[in-house]
Amino acid sequence: MTGWRRPTSSRPYKLLTSTAAAGALLMTGCGALPGATGGSREPVTVLTWAPGGVAGPDTVNMAGMTAMARAYARWANADGGLDGHKLRVVTCDEQDTSIGAANCARLAVKEKAVAVVGSYSRHGTAFMSPLEAAGIPYIGGYGASDEEFSSYNSFPVNGGQPALLAGNARQLARSCERVSVVRPDTLSGDGQAWLLRTGLTEAGRPAPADIRAPESATSYDGAAAPALRAAGASHGCVTAVLGKRTETFFDSFRRLEPSYGSVRISSVLGSVDQPLIDSTGGRNSPFEGAYITGWYPDSGDARWDPMREVIREHAFGDNRIDPDDTGVQTTWIAYTVLKELVKSIDSPQITPWKLTSALNKGTAAGTGGLTPVLRWGFTDVLGSSSYPRIVNTRVTYQVVRNGRLVADRKGFMDVSKTLSDASATR
Repeated sequence: MTGWRRPTSSRPYKLLTSTAAAGALLMTGCGALPGATGGSREPVTVLTWAPGGVAGPDTVNMAGMTAMARAYARWANADGGLDGHKLRVVTCDEQDTSIGAANCARLAVKEKAVAVVGSYSRHGTAFMSPLEAAGIPYIGGYGASDEEFSSYNSFPVNGGQPALLAGNARQLARSCERVSVVRPDTLSGDGQAWLLRTGLTEAGRPAPADIRAPESATSYDGAAAPALRAAGASHGCVTAVLGKRTETFFDSFRRLEPSYGSVRISSVLGSVDQPLIDSTGGRNSPFEGAYITGWYPDSGDARWDPMREVIREHAFGDNRIDPDDTGVQTTWIAYTVLKELVKSIDSPQITPWKLTSALNKGTAAGTGGLTPVLRWGFTDVLGSSSYPRIVNTRVTYQVVRNGRLVADRKGFMDVSKTLSDASATR
């Protein structure tokens, strides 16, 4: 590796001087578990964290992830727990700060959690070291920090933003003769542009026009105009990866777009998702017709039905849980993996060491077809210098049609070659 750190978020890290309190909610109860044998199996304590909605134009609200974890615990315990173990879930508001992330990691140690599961944080430098020191595995993070794809302690269920960008390039290459990429004018943005360039050139398309843009603008007319010119009026595409500011960019873009010609717009999940499409007008949204690259099947796929059933029966109307939200979906997948791992261990006591050992041995974890069967053994990780911990290099192609994200192509697309080539040539 040459010192290049690829991005997993287009948003900046913030240096904050105030402390952030980490809140915890415990899923506890009384009585024996159905299916447990005389209480012989000890409870399994895990922790899930995510920012809960702090105020600010560039902060993230992923409260649905911790709410999904609580709903999962209610469902699992009503059904006998995890292989007879009662599931105890501790949740923590990470507050989208490095201090909050570190506090949540310390809470995991204090509560003797055997794993951190299905969580979100952009502050990997703050939370990963405490977990590594305590030997607590980080299973199924959202993929918002670099450390999730480099730390030996991390076991991701998706390929993070690198996989999305590599897949987006290949999706656009199918029908776009020219591509403009609008990305943050940062070092992380440089990495985004390189991944898109690698994927497009591999597919025989010209390198994209690289349009740098400020991360915190209130208008993107200055970026939209050159992006439109470079894409051209026919068979051109504009893709933007600006996090929460992606909506602002496409507002500017649509105002400048001429009435003639046909310029396709595109982005990746995390910058554009179903809740954003709904809030911006549904079928009248500026994202109608956009190409979107995701990690998982579209939210209308029948493979999500078990998750939706759990939400209906055990979330008690908690409106923070949106089954179309990628964070909620990631938490569901991460807990599905945990259940498979605990079952494979088949022991009266589950410890961090036993979980980590099962993960490192390559124990298979099925997710009901929402991802490929996942394994984290030595031969399963991508192992490239930039993305050593990625095991799931598959993405899905989606398109916004009649206000809904639907499949643009059936099945998964493997982008391992693009990820490896981008890592090797950067």
